[in-house]
Amino acid sequence: METAAKPGDARFFTRTGPHRIAAIAALLGCEVRGEAGDGAKLISGVAPLQNAGPEDVSFLDNKRYAPLLAETRAGAVILHPDFADKVPEGCVALATPEPYVGWAKVSTLFFPYPEPRAGVHPSAVIDASAVIDAGAEIGANAVIAAGAVIGAGTSIGPLAYVGPGVIIGRDCRIHAQVTVSHAILGDRVTIYPGARIGQDGFGFAISKTGFTPVPQLGRVLIGDGAEIGANSTIDRGSAQDTVIGPGVHVDNLVQLGHNVNVGANSVIIAQAGVSGSTQIGPGVMIAAQAGLTGHLNIGAGARIGAQSGVMQDVAAGVEVLGSPAQAVKSFFREVITLRKLAQGGRASPKTAAPKDSGPKAGN
Repeated sequence: METAAKPGDARFFTRTGPHRIAAIAALLGCEVRGEAGDGAKLISGVAPLQNAGPEDVSFLDNKRYAPLLAETRAGAVILHPDFADKVPEGCVALATPEPYVGWAKVSTLFFPYPEPRAGVHPSAVIDASAVIDAGAEIGANAVIAAGAVIGAGTSIGPLAYVGPGVIIGRDCRIHAQVTVSHAILGDRVTIYPGARIGQDGFGFAISKTGFTPVPQLGRVLIGDGAEIGANSTIDRGSAQDTVIGPGVHVDNLVQLGHNVNVGANSVIIAQAGVSGSTQIGPGVMIAAQAGLTGHLNIGAGARIGAQSGVMQDVAAGVEVLGSPAQAVKSFFREVITLRKLAQGGRASPKTAAPKDSGPKAGN
C-alpha cells in the first residue's frame, strides 16, 4: 500500500505552476507579509500545515490546528489576520478574513478543473435532432436523445443519458452514468456520477382497490452554478416543477421529491430526504440524514441538524434538531433533563444548551 502523499497525485490531477507569491496574493486580494522583496518567491503546490514544504502554500482556518502553525515548513500560509504575526521565520503570511475561501481559490489555481475536449466520441449515440455546440464534449457510450440541447463548453461523461428535449446550458459538467430527463439546466451546473434527475415523482391516488399512479407532468429546473452529488435523485414535478435554485449544493445520496423548491445557495447534506412539495428558502442548511415531510415551508437561513425529523414548518433563521425536530435549546434541555432523571438526580429547569450545537459546513 502506498504511503500518504501531498495533494494532487499526477495520475489523477493536472497541475499548473509554479506561481509567484505576488500572483497568489493578487488572487486573494491580500498583501504579502513576512517576506522581503516583491513577492517573487515561487510556490509549486498546496499541502496541509503538517506536510507542507518550502515550495507549498498551506492554510489555517480552524483554531484547533493553530499549534501546527509554529512547526510548519510551508513557504506560505493563508490565514486570518489575527494569526499573521505567528508564522515561523521564512514563511509568508497571506492574511485574509476568509482563509478557507482563499484556500479553495488557490487550490483551484494549482489544480483547475479539466477543460472539456470538444468533440463526440465515436461510440456515443446522438439523435439527429439533438443540438450540440461544437465546443461541447460527449463521452464514450453517452446517449443524447431527440431534441436535446447541449451548450458550449459542457462535458457529458461516459455512459451518461440525456433524455428527449432536455436542455443543458454552458460550461456544465455531467459526469459518468448520470441520467437526466424532463429537465432544464442552467450554466455551470455540475452533476456527479450516478445521479438521477427527472424520474417520476412518487405520486399515487389511493383507493380501496389499491394504487393508481398519477402522471408526473412537471419538470426539474436547475439554476446556474448548482451542484448535485453522486447517486442523488431529484424527482420531476407532478403538476408543478421541481426547482433547484442557483448555487444550491446537494451532497451525495440525497433524495428530493416532486415539486420541491430549494432556494438559492442552500446546502443539503448526505442521506437527507425531502418529501414532495416542501418549499425551502434561500441559504438553508439541512444536515446529514435529516428527513422532511411533505408540504412544509422552511424559512430563509434555517438550519436543520443531523438526523432531524422535521414534521412542521421552520421559521426563517431558526435552528432545529431532534425527532420530532424542535428548537436546539429546547432539544438539549430535554436531553439533559432525561439524563439526570435516568441517573437519579434532579434536573434544573435553567440548564442551558451547549453553544454552537447546530450543523456546520466545512472544517
